[in-house]
Amino acid sequence: MVGAAWGMRPRAWSVLFMAGLPDAKIDIVRTLVRDAPDKVVTGLRNALALADGDTALAGVRRVVDAEVDDRNLRNKVLEPIAPLFVGDGSASDRLNFPARALTLLWRGLKAQAPDEIGAAARFLPDYQPDESSTEPFDSLVEQLAYGLQVGEQRDYVAALEMIEGAKPGGTGVLLSCLAMSAVVRRATLRLPEWISRTTQERAAAARLAYRDACRFGDDAGPCFFEMLGAQLAEPWTILRIVSAVMDRPAEGYLAGSELSVFATRLMDQLDVNLKKVSGFDLNGGVAAGAAAAATVETLTLQITELENAIDLGREGGWGGRIHKQKLSLAGVVESRLRELPKLQNAALPSHKVRVARATVSEPRLTIEPDMKLVDRCRSLLAFAEGIRASANYGGFSSTRAKVIEAAGETLDQYVEDVLSLVRDDEVPDREIAGRFLQVAAEFASPIHEPRAGDIVRRRAATAFGAVRPQRPNLEDPAKLL
Repeated sequence: MVGAAWGMRPRAWSVLFMAGLPDAKIDIVRTLVRDAPDKVVTGLRNALALADGDTALAGVRRVVDAEVDDRNLRNKVLEPIAPLFVGDGSASDRLNFPARALTLLWRGLKAQAPDEIGAAARFLPDYQPDESSTEPFDSLVEQLAYGLQVGEQRDYVAALEMIEGAKPGGTGVLLSCLAMSAVVRRATLRLPEWISRTTQERAAAARLAYRDACRFGDDAGPCFFEMLGAQLAEPWTILRIVSAVMDRPAEGYLAGSELSVFATRLMDQLDVNLKKVSGFDLNGGVAAGAAAAATVETLTLQITELENAIDLGREGGWGGRIHKQKLSLAGVVESRLRELPKLQNAALPSHKVRVARATVSEPRLTIEPDMKLVDRCRSLLAFAEGIRASANYGGFSSTRAKVIEAAGETLDQYVEDVLSLVRDDEVPDREIAGRFLQVAAEFASPIHEPRAGDIVRRRAATAFGAVRPQRPNLEDPAKLL
């Protein structure tokens, strides 16, 4: 039941509680909310905020508000380690723990140190980063580490069993992370500066933080960067700080260090993202095309990150691998772009007709548009539009420009031909012609510019409103002789 409740939309939650609940059922709600993911709890709180003033929901709102406040406190106290608790904790390519274990650790800490938790809760509203002391939070992390080492509290025991089940040896790694939490917490405050622009002063500060972290064990260095990377919107950008600490190392030096994992992991991500672009399904429509274009943008940023962070060799090694990945990116994108002419002609079909003694191509307006083909073309056009900003660095700007130019010429000719047939009242079905013009107008915006679609629509409206009178059926003058 809990799993089903997590999947409910916020509106469905609010409807569920509309009639109000007795205290016994409020306890059930409290259990459901406690075990729900953060996004569900936030959505539920927003939904209940819309029903402010409804006394029937007052009890539920109090439960949800209390849970949100508790999670905010948890995320601040356990800020250095909280982002590491993702999924089932079994991912082998990065430092992570089961998400469910974080709930158990927090519950155990509240049972172990209720007074200190209360003091931290009172302190949090007035906390100011870089101004307030973090001692109340750091002290609680120390108590958590001690409680885990003692291993008597039942929630701690359950959490450690879960962590070890996901990845043997996880307990020792977690204790190492907790030991350097105070260092990571201070470094987290500097992350926006270190990521935005590297200066000598900021690089020195990052090196000092790294040196402090390394005092906690042989594996503390990689753990330090793993913990910092988990705080970032794009964890792979942690390579920028690794580079600053190592003063933009040569690839051979970085490859032989314990921090090489951050570079190799990013190169592996490049391979995964290249496969995503190569295999994205055109049947997914505009959303699929936009998602693939976003992946291309990410690829260009990731390649740039590697080239800026590491002094790469020109041949072989990492430099050779990244060069091949860059060429592969251009090849994959160009291959997808070259599918556009075929898709466009399928979505806006033409056929051959005889005019006098010549054969010409004319829009086929006898059958309805095939929306599956239209959606496939929409998907590729969304992709082509989405990669505009990254085309130059990615090495496929020339191909993109040529493909889009050719698509524009084909589309313009198609529109002119349909409008001419409409004005001359030579279309077999005016409604079908109108629908094909609607499709053409939709294609015009990504091919030309946003207003191009409106221009096609206005011209179509004018053409349909100005049908020429039928020509008189004159007899052949030769017959009169």
